[in-house]
Amino acid sequence: MLTHAKAHDNPENLHLPDLTIKGFRGIKDLTIKRLGRVTLLAGENGTGKTSVLDAVRVYAARGHYSVLADTLYEREEIINVLEGGEPKDRGDIAALFCGRHISSDAAISIGPSDERLRLTVGVGLRGDRQDIPIHEDTMYENTHTIKVKFQERVQNHPIFLVSPRASSGQEKRNRENTLFDLPLEIKYNFLGPNLPSNATLSRFWNNVALTDYETVAVDALNLAYGGRVQRVAMIGDDYKRAHSSYLRRAMAKMKGQERPVPLKSLGEGAVRLFGVALALANSKDGFLLIDEAENGIHHSIMRDFWKMVLTTAHENNVQVLATTHGWDCVEGFALAAADYDKVNGALVRIERHDEHVRAVEYSTELLEVAAEQIIEVR
Repeated sequence: MLTHAKAHDNPENLHLPDLTIKGFRGIKDLTIKRLGRVTLLAGENGTGKTSVLDAVRVYAARGHYSVLADTLYEREEIINVLEGGEPKDRGDIAALFCGRHISSDAAISIGPSDERLRLTVGVGLRGDRQDIPIHEDTMYENTHTIKVKFQERVQNHPIFLVSPRASSGQEKRNRENTLFDLPLEIKYNFLGPNLPSNATLSRFWNNVALTDYETVAVDALNLAYGGRVQRVAMIGDDYKRAHSSYLRRAMAKMKGQERPVPLKSLGEGAVRLFGVALALANSKDGFLLIDEAENGIHHSIMRDFWKMVLTTAHENNVQVLATTHGWDCVEGFALAAADYDKVNGALVRIERHDEHVRAVEYSTELLEVAAEQIIEVR
């Protein structure tokens, strides 16, 4: 059952009350002066909305090796290098820097307006080596490192990044043996534009099974199915069996039907709603990042969808950042934010003009007017 939020969100309770990004991907310099408990980033394709989510991932993970690598491998930003005489795919670290340019003075800065609290990523030198340049076409694995700094503490990573999913056993052991001496990361979950996999749903479900969040997940489904979903369960094994084409999967018990049905048979919207509800429960006291939030969800339930996100985020102390390029999603968010004015919702439009990216921020009052008057804010 959805309930009205009981108290105003205090910006001091947010992990990021505001956000500054410098030198990251296609973002040379971007400042968002106010983030909310839930922030929706709108804008045209190619403006840098997904890069903002990636930047928050890197910040939350304190620049951990695996997150830097995953952001590259997920977008197939890889290069082929020779190691021991054999060609191997490695993450193209240059793709993380603005202009895809890597040099000894390249720098990324991510975090709040207070520079002392920002995470920085740059290129450092190994050991006592002095002023060895790094060229456009060559990265010196034996002389340079990726240097991550946070709150006066520094961690160095290998210049060539290997995705945890693509690593050999030895590479994984080498990475795990690398000390990570930065302050503890902030919990986060990331939902991409595609539907969450069975493995992701299973992982989320394992953490909420037999708790009240089972009901929250069913309520989310019933936004689209009008109370016809009675129960949900995950069945099967977590690992593929021989000659089997599926892993553990979600099944739904529908009113009036004796046998449960696969959740995926109810459509993309069901999987998306279920995944977001579970992700909110799994992101308690952390971040939830959602790329293209409207995917799979019908415009008629957008307002109720965002009510669910706003209230659950407030109750679980989750800070949500989501992207969209759809007016229906913006309108639903605006109306929900106006309904639940005690939950701090923020709408930000990201604009790009050549190399310059800027944020246009909308107040709660303007959000309500925009929704009621159908003012275009994408």
